[in-house]
Amino acid sequence: MDTLDGNAIGGLLYEAFGEEMTGFMAACAACGGVAAIAESVVYPCLPGAVVRCRSCGALLMVITHIHGVSCVDLQGVAALNVLPLPNAGQQAGWRPVKVSATGEVPGFGE
Repeated sequence: MDTLDGNAIGGLLYEAFGEEMTGFMAACAACGGVAAIAESVVYPCLPGAVVRCRSCGALLMVITHIHGVSCVDLQGVAALNVLPLPNAGQQAGWRPVKVSATGEVPGFGE
């Protein structure tokens, strides 16, 4: 099955959230990896867009349209707009962070 990067869902996310979100950092609930939504793996041709973690392959989100309403399931996203770790610019891609059982991520919201 063909895949795209997270930029492919930019329009769907804008429609659902009202702002450009592909640059938002997301923490994977399965592995704790953090990266921009644009770096995720998207399967666009299913009943909805399925978005998976590039690091571990876990399901991050599903975006569908039901009766004209955008439905976004973010169950696999532990946190959105997570700050990158120090020195993150030296290495592109997913960066592991410790996510607590309550979904708190160090540096998020500070």
